[in-house]
Amino acid sequence: MKKIEDLENLEQKKILIRLDLNVPLKNNQITDATRIEKILPTLNFLIKKNCNIVIISHIGRPKGKVDKQLSMKPVCDYLSKKLDKKIRLIQENIFDFDPKTIFVNRETKIAILENIRFYEEEEKNDEKFAKILSNFGDIFVNDAFSCSHRNHASITKITNFLPSYCGLQMNAEITALKKITSEIERPITCIIGGSKISTKINLIKNLIPKFENIVIVGGMANNILEYKGYKIGKSIKESNCKKTIEEIFSLAKIKNCNIFYPTDVSVGKNLNDKSQIKSLSEIENDDLILDIGDETIKTIVHLIKKSKTILWNGPAGYFENSNFAKGSIQIAQTIVNTENKIYSVVGGGDTIAVLNKANTLKQFNFVSTAGGAFLEYLEGKEIPGIRALN
Repeated sequence: MKKIEDLENLEQKKILIRLDLNVPLKNNQITDATRIEKILPTLNFLIKKNCNIVIISHIGRPKGKVDKQLSMKPVCDYLSKKLDKKIRLIQENIFDFDPKTIFVNRETKIAILENIRFYEEEEKNDEKFAKILSNFGDIFVNDAFSCSHRNHASITKITNFLPSYCGLQMNAEITALKKITSEIERPITCIIGGSKISTKINLIKNLIPKFENIVIVGGMANNILEYKGYKIGKSIKESNCKKTIEEIFSLAKIKNCNIFYPTDVSVGKNLNDKSQIKSLSEIENDDLILDIGDETIKTIVHLIKKSKTILWNGPAGYFENSNFAKGSIQIAQTIVNTENKIYSVVGGGDTIAVLNKANTLKQFNFVSTAGGAFLEYLEGKEIPGIRALN
């Protein structure tokens, strides 16, 4: 992909940039600005180059209809304060709007189009709509990796009409993902959690040939324990996944990948209970497995210390109750405090919440907020937004 920072002459160019500013709102107030903070380097780069900037983004899923609760105005106001720049929100219907009028006032250097998903043509990847969008810029920049698994007009079709480049954040995301998929420093370990093994099966199967170690924790590990003949009490589990587990172990054996799962666990009688460490043979019918046990933590810590690269997606337990956050916090602290240099990539909202709880978020090499695009890339799927830029 061509990178926007490699383009020499950007002075006074109109940059049409696709960002993911889909932040959570409550009473029109932003409750988590992580996604906005991540794209500030790209915007500051363009500001320093004296560009005129038109931002395309979305909030929520308005399904092609105007929904004032999902307006870009709170984001516009927040960005204006962060950048210390006046930003114009274009609320007019873009079918009737003349893009040439945006920067008539020389004080205006940045504008945001209203929620692009207010237009049904966006998710339909409509070519005529993409052509209209292209009139807002001289150059298109995609800095929304987290949206790039979508075949939408402002992600893929628009590249038919403008010279197209990736932004700083998107380039950083792909560079990080290459280091855990194709440009790996070994040995490499994946720690993977979550409640459903079926949602991660393609990810696991794609990583087994590339990784030395895969550690399965969280709710999805309960299925493996049951498959291995252990009682799991009333713990969360998924039905009809015996064949899936058989595929994992069979492929791992062929590809010489080590699969690790809990050898002891932390249980409670309910989600608000205190922690009790038990061996797998001690689990009772009314027990809930809510975290990994001390012996399992020791095993994972040992693996981490032997690894050069770590991918982590999914907490080790029910971290919302501090009594069952020990496994997840210990993993986080070991990765960032190990003496040998580890390249670490983390993805997934719950995992990021764990890192915040452990005060280790900024110590990881790369933290992805991309969600679906992050997982699909790791599954080996083609990402439409990347294909379009290529």
